[in-house]
Parts: sequence; structure tokens; C-alpha cells
Amino acid sequence: MDGEFLMAVIEAIAFSSGEPVSIKEISNALGISQEEIINTIENLKMEYEKISRGIFLSIIGEKIRLTTKPEVFPYLEKLFKQKTKVKLKRAALETLAIIMFKQPITKTEIEMIRGVNVEKTLNSLIEKGLIKEVDRLDAPGKPILYGITDYCLEYFGLESIEKLKDEYENRKNAETN
Repeated sequence: MDGEFLMAVIEAIAFSSGEPVSIKEISNALGISQEEIINTIENLKMEYEKISRGIFLSIIGEKIRLTTKPEVFPYLEKLFKQKTKVKLKRAALETLAIIMFKQPITKTEIEMIRGVNVEKTLNSLIEKGLIKEVDRLDAPGKPILYGITDYCLEYFGLESIEKLKDEYENRKNAETN
């Protein structure tokens, strides 16, 4: 398949889906290697970045999605009067940050770090779809291990937790120099 046409096909898939689509699903559907799909996605991302458009291609974990550029959102909001994202309270942000950097992590471990009960906060984050149960610890009581969801990455506009951790380390190193 021609590179330009493949970009058009991937763009149409992302547009039509409305939800994040996995690179593996695209690869399987088109019968093209994941490596070629990833290269095409990178080219498509560059195309959106170099021209003035209201949308761009987001990579969320191992999935892609067409999203609105943040700078044009206020105009959409005025037109459609859609409800904006619910703001997270400080306790939720602190708990979520701990989960992001320490996942998988138990409720008890989070409480030891924060020094407060996090039951309600965890339930709120689960309800919002930002965290989920990822496993159970092989210990008495089989405590739940929590981790973030793909929606959490999307919510914060992150490609991956690793990139967030790298950015944190870079900023920390820059501040010490």
C-alpha cells in the first residue's frame, strides 16, 4: 500500500472510531506490520504538526486517536456548550500521582505515603475511569494492586508513563544544575 494512501486509511480509521484504536488492531485489519503502522503514524503526526489544523493525532499507550488541539477547545465549548472535564481535587491528584509513579501499588502503600485514608479517593478515581484494579498481591488478604488506565493518559494528554517519568527526571536534573 502506498505511504500516502496508508496515512489516509489510518486517519480515516482514527476519525471513524471516535475511541482510541490499538496499533495492533490496525496492523491486523490492514495486514501490515506494526512497525510500518507506527512509522506511518509518526509521519501523520508530523503532518498535523506542520500545518495549521484544529485536530491532531494522539498516541495513548499503544493506541491512537484523533483529538482536538487544546488551543481550539474554547471555541468548540462555546458552540456546543459541552461539559468540560471534571476538575480533580488535590487529594485525588496526589493519590493519582502516587499511582502513576509507583504502579502497581496497594491502597495500604498509598496510605503510608500520603498519611491519610484514601478509600473514597480511590473509589472516585475508579468511578472517573482514571485507575483500575490491575492485579492482586500474593499476600494475606490478597490486596488489590492499582494502576492507571489508558483514559488517564488521555485525560492528561500523555503518551506514556515512561515519557512522564523521563520529563520529570529531566526537569529535576535541570533544577539541580
